[in-house]
Amino acid sequence: MSDEKSQFTGLILVSGIDSPGITQSLFDTLAPFAITVLDIEQVVIRERLILTVLISLNPAHAQSIEEDLEACAQKLDVDIATSFQEQGQSTIAAKSGLVHVVALGNPLAPATIAAIAAAIATRGGNIERIHRTASYPITAIEFIVSGADQTEIRQCLAQVTLTHSVDIAVSPGGLMRWAKKLVVMDVDSTLIQQEVIELLAHKSGAQEKVKEITDSAMRGELDFEASLKARVALLAGLPDSVISEVQSEISLTPGARTLVKTLHQLGHSVAVVSGGFTQVIEPLIKELGIVHYRANTLEIIDGKITGRVLDPIIDRAAKATALQDFAKIEGVQLEQTIAIGDGANDLDMISIAGLGIAFNAKPAVKAAADSSVSAPYLDSVLYLLGITREEVEEAGAKRK
Repeated sequence: MSDEKSQFTGLILVSGIDSPGITQSLFDTLAPFAITVLDIEQVVIRERLILTVLISLNPAHAQSIEEDLEACAQKLDVDIATSFQEQGQSTIAAKSGLVHVVALGNPLAPATIAAIAAAIATRGGNIERIHRTASYPITAIEFIVSGADQTEIRQCLAQVTLTHSVDIAVSPGGLMRWAKKLVVMDVDSTLIQQEVIELLAHKSGAQEKVKEITDSAMRGELDFEASLKARVALLAGLPDSVISEVQSEISLTPGARTLVKTLHQLGHSVAVVSGGFTQVIEPLIKELGIVHYRANTLEIIDGKITGRVLDPIIDRAAKATALQDFAKIEGVQLEQTIAIGDGANDLDMISIAGLGIAFNAKPAVKAAADSSVSAPYLDSVLYLLGITREEVEEAGAKRK
């Protein structure tokens, strides 16, 4: 015989137009009875209230409770439904091993939600809760799933992202979800909208040739170090005054400032690692309050760019090394790191990070990353981390 203790429970569902005092009146009605509150969930959408309460009670009191709740419903002009039954203690215990699935879309169609739910079900997952975490500039919906393996869920949702053009991130639940994180970003076409070397090449008239080499390198068709040296060689002879000119032409990706500020406000760390050039991006990085950064360094002699890059070269492998070094400095485990990038030279750091995010990336990078963001807003990354729009605004980081 099992030693598990059963109990008589009651599920109360309140629905109707929300107004002040409903919750108080409900519990005032329940107060005279010898009951224990086991669980509560309440949500208000467009002034419609849904409130569920799970209680344990003496079965002899069930009819009286139902009658008093009916009177309460008439008084409040809401609907109250009840269900009483004997239930094992384990069925209402807190569940562990939960997986969080966050979907980003603009818009999110019903077929997309159906496809996500179907994919989760095929892996034996049960959706415990669904709630919106952001409504602009994109919609973010979070599903909390029990009974499913994180890796299997991620794999089965990969096809949904392609078929329905939605961004999906899968992460484990538990206390570590809220632990300190280190977010490491690429710069060109990620933190900023431009490719710095192309801006410099425009000053020398070599922009078409440089862009051709850049695109090939980002697709992974060329070795990054060789392509970098070939592009920088085309800048030989430019005066170093072009650096300040290019700095004035740089613009942050929409939401970049909000992302950095919010992460800092919430106690996380932000770092930058770039295949671009320190002389160009350093003022912007310092303005954003980013302490840890690595980038390549142009050789400048007698006020002119020589066409050479100083060692060490920040390439694909060096980016991954930088992420590991920054994590060690900050005391953050690799599982709590996030890497964001768009090109082939970001693949190594994306692959070793706890969460790798492809931001408006090339197909090869999307295929390798844990999740991707297709919207042009860098602060969308916050929703993948479980940070809501309301928390962003509470942190005082208005979108920029």
